[in-house]
Amino acid sequence: MGTWDFGPFDNDTAADFCDDLDEAALGEREGGVRGILTRVIDSAGGYLEAPDSDRAVAAAALVAAQCPGGEPGHPVYGPEEPVPDLTGLRDLALQALDRVMTEPSEMMELWAGSDGAPWRASIRRLQNVLLPQPPGEQLSLV
Repeated sequence: MGTWDFGPFDNDTAADFCDDLDEAALGEREGGVRGILTRVIDSAGGYLEAPDSDRAVAAAALVAAQCPGGEPGHPVYGPEEPVPDLTGLRDLALQALDRVMTEPSEMMELWAGSDGAPWRASIRRLQNVLLPQPPGEQLSLV
């Protein structure tokens, strides 16, 4: 597994997912993001493999990047081509991240223990950005 850090784009699978989005026609990119989010959500009850989790976390990060408080995609490993408006996928992105963080999940196994704390914190940051927030309030997952 080619993982070099804990961020949403810091692994080979996420970088490949972004390359696939770059190669897709502009009108198909939203479907690529929606597709992986839905696949991960639909895995509820079964074992969720790390590659699908990596793709879903990157997809959720692309959605979060377009939301207030979101961080832009990675300048090297994120998509180079324009990404359409993904804000309509906020709920799917949040559900997919919830699934990634729910057993049985290979990512939960791989990032278990204290060395996985930065990865879990990065997922919580994405979840916080994706949560619908009433005007003037800042919600935070702890």
